[in-house]
Amino acid sequence: MKSHFDIRQSNYFTETQFSHLMQRRIHKVLLICSGYDAFMLEEDGRIDEQIFNEYVSLNLRYPPQFYHVESAEQAFVVLKKEKIDLVITMLSVGGMDPFNMAKKVKERYESVPIVVLTPFSREVSVRMRREDTSAIDYIFCWLGNADIMLAIIKLIEDEMNVQHDVEEVGVQCILLIEDSIRFYSSYLPLIYRLILTQAKKFMDEGLNEHQKMMRMRGRPKILLARTYEEALELYQKYNDNLLGIISDVSFDKEGIKDTQAGIKFAKLVKRANPYMPFLLQSSNRSLDEVAKDLRVGFLYKHSSSLLRELKEFINTYMAFGDFVFIDPSTGIEVCRVSNLKELQEKLFQIPDESLFYHFKRDHVSKWLNARALFAVAEVVKYLKVEDFADLEETKRFLFDTIASFRYSKARGVIAKFYREKFDEYLTFTRIGEGTIGGKARGLAFLNMLIKKHQNLNTLSDVIITIPRTVVLSTDVFDEFMEVNKLYPIALSDATDEEIMKAFVAGHLPERIHGDLYKFISIIKGPIAIRSSSVLEDSHYQPFAGIYSTYMIPKGDDERVVLNQLCDAVKCVYASAFYNSSKRYMEATMNVIDEERMGIVLQEVVGQRHGDVFYPTFSGVGRSVNFYPIAPEKAEDGIVNVAMGLGKHIVEGGMTLRFSPKYPRKILQLSSPDLAVRETQKNFYALDLKSDSFKASVDDDVNIKKLSIKVAEEHGTLRWLGSVYDYNTHMIRDGLMAKGLRLVTFANVLKYDAFPLAEIMHKVLEVGQREMNQPVEIEFAVDLQTPQGHPPVFYLLQIRPIVDSKETIAEKLEEVNQKDTLIYSKSALGNGIINGVKDVIYIKKNGFNPANNAKLAPIFEKLNTPFHQSNKSYILIGPGRWGSQDPWLGVPVKWTQISAARVIVEMGLENYRVDPSQGTHFFQNLTSLRVAYFTITPSIGEGYINMDYLDGLPAEYEDEFIRHVKLPSEGIIKVDGQKGIGLVMPPAQ
Repeated sequence: MKSHFDIRQSNYFTETQFSHLMQRRIHKVLLICSGYDAFMLEEDGRIDEQIFNEYVSLNLRYPPQFYHVESAEQAFVVLKKEKIDLVITMLSVGGMDPFNMAKKVKERYESVPIVVLTPFSREVSVRMRREDTSAIDYIFCWLGNADIMLAIIKLIEDEMNVQHDVEEVGVQCILLIEDSIRFYSSYLPLIYRLILTQAKKFMDEGLNEHQKMMRMRGRPKILLARTYEEALELYQKYNDNLLGIISDVSFDKEGIKDTQAGIKFAKLVKRANPYMPFLLQSSNRSLDEVAKDLRVGFLYKHSSSLLRELKEFINTYMAFGDFVFIDPSTGIEVCRVSNLKELQEKLFQIPDESLFYHFKRDHVSKWLNARALFAVAEVVKYLKVEDFADLEETKRFLFDTIASFRYSKARGVIAKFYREKFDEYLTFTRIGEGTIGGKARGLAFLNMLIKKHQNLNTLSDVIITIPRTVVLSTDVFDEFMEVNKLYPIALSDATDEEIMKAFVAGHLPERIHGDLYKFISIIKGPIAIRSSSVLEDSHYQPFAGIYSTYMIPKGDDERVVLNQLCDAVKCVYASAFYNSSKRYMEATMNVIDEERMGIVLQEVVGQRHGDVFYPTFSGVGRSVNFYPIAPEKAEDGIVNVAMGLGKHIVEGGMTLRFSPKYPRKILQLSSPDLAVRETQKNFYALDLKSDSFKASVDDDVNIKKLSIKVAEEHGTLRWLGSVYDYNTHMIRDGLMAKGLRLVTFANVLKYDAFPLAEIMHKVLEVGQREMNQPVEIEFAVDLQTPQGHPPVFYLLQIRPIVDSKETIAEKLEEVNQKDTLIYSKSALGNGIINGVKDVIYIKKNGFNPANNAKLAPIFEKLNTPFHQSNKSYILIGPGRWGSQDPWLGVPVKWTQISAARVIVEMGLENYRVDPSQGTHFFQNLTSLRVAYFTITPSIGEGYINMDYLDGLPAEYEDEFIRHVKLPSEGIIKVDGQKGIGLVMPPAQ
């Protein structure tokens, strides 16, 4: 190291050899997971593209190559054949134990790092504690954000290169001490995103393209320590090159969990270097005062804005943001610079005392080091003010020094050619550089499946496709939130209406207005504006239906359409912060600050009929049927269809339910009485009047509910209708006869006017195979296409039905029903449920469905203390839970019953409703492992011991509802393969 005198005298700087940095790379990655996991990890967020771009910037010719396999056998074939640098395996790969496989890999390939990716759930945490993870280098929690792949590769590359790169040129590091998989999996992608964003900024300091690319190699590295000893070793080795330290409070020290380990480490660091930025983070809020005494930062781990606060700390104290010069006596900002050129230009404006304050604490050198300006940083670090006559001379020397490094600032990269290239032949495009979110990812996956599986389009005279789609990626959301400063109100206790108005008053980034205008000019019909959040519809996070979806008509005045489109986008953004969304985040143990929203802009499927617009019919197919009726089997799948917009199905309205294998066997049509009572009576359509849409918390603001008589006038019912003849008490297919019009789908399912059953059989089979587990698929069909055009089947969404792997060893069918508290032969769910003592049920005596609408607020009130204390209960009531039609069941929303662990739909003697399969709650039930029982004891379908419940003392009771507590925990078991569930009463 040169002395400050030598540096000053020579004014000579050795060129930083960026080409010598990052020599060891991950070239080949073996990915062991299902086809769907691979698609999400590689395609969403364009992981390949991100890594490719960075490799180009690093002047390396080839980005990492991914080898994807779906079994351990295939993995060893690839390992033998290729020189694999990194193995990444998903915990959820069917039929394979990643821990045993890792041991076998390590035995043969000792130096190959192995990473396990796992969903975040209670069951996974329990399993991790049981498993031997000695062969695993890192375990990461996948939260639906594809950035994790980039973070994993960068972390391992940093570990491989850190010693050489620090010794070679003084590359800087951030030390992260954290033993919680859940938290470091959240932090690392964020920190790497900040680092790579920072790297993009400081590459602009280069004089030519080659220099710009080379500078990226000097980005700060992240060092992850999971124990006190690891942290101490890394600190002692690299303390001169640390930008800062982020530490948990409780982690292992000498092999034992030490609840004060982080505090001890902070004291050690602060004794050696009082000015080292140090951030403690803990789930114990009271440690805030301890942190203040130590003069270190503090983060509360369960803060709703955890990641935002972490980002602010890194930007402020680890020199990632602008450099802010302050008045040391008042702490007030006196000058701000964002790059080397600005520092040079403003140097003489900075008050002497401010410059002296920051020099003394090495703030300026740290800021320069974080930008890979190592040579200038070294000069500044060893610059002694006393070596100069006065501070003015010091500034002059520094000015001359910086002049050697002054670079022209390059403009940021603008999104590539969306406006010029977008036309009616493009099915799926994106605006922005962020991730596209869950719903858009599902659509992109469907688009890929259609291309990959040519047999889906071998049906004559039918087109299978996705609607024309444009996605606003999450960086548009980030910019909208930051520029309009919306986080304070979004994270406050403001009402939904207040949040919506604040969002609508904000301005979308100017850069996307032209893109949206181009989109409007190409689209011919109405536009659907749907949420596509990072967490929504992800593989293991159930967010389906939580956020808003709006539709706007396509009027003649494109300026009006653009304004309505912008308002609808802002309303969808706002819905992420409505009270129901916040409660849902809590119910699923997510931090709302992790949520980032993409937007799917999509052409609405259907045709215009006067002043309304709708598809011929919509539907939802599931590849597993939890309510099979012989000869149907669970694996045959099930489809629910309804005329008009899919809102009718999602909200639990009356739909037609059929198995793709037996499309003519429909329970609802098995008798004229059933058909009259249990078929669709109305449908939903979009109001096309231009003034029908207004910014509103209610996303149904311009959706009309119409009777099926209207559909007959529109010509839609001729495809789907039959007639009930009052005189003969018979159902006649078609609409020629006089009588009551019914929606039976006879032309489609009986006479094959459209091959719906065949299409659904293929689509569900392909979807399940590619996702490696059961799936749910949303679709819409347009049969009223212009003359000469074939009908079109539109795939709208695909998501996995998350499946529990627990198995029930005993045969539940052999249990005597009379010995149980509840017994169901139509049970949804799987496994053993423990810890439930409470039962909340609607009283059977005097039940009247006319009262159902009054009950939802009562259930919400009863649910709240359970939710707050993280306890569960059994919920029992007649009819469909969550139905929007109160005559069919209690119209609760999920957040009003989110603590229910077992939900029972009960048919009474004179009140029987077709089972709902959880309708709107389906994804929540399966992912959160909520059991769903259907029983109708009056006809021998299931059993419930109401006398036992009525005999227990009431914790709460009113005219309609009763809450009782069992003497001890009930034993709850569900066999998902056989569809049998039971609740055993506590032992006497």
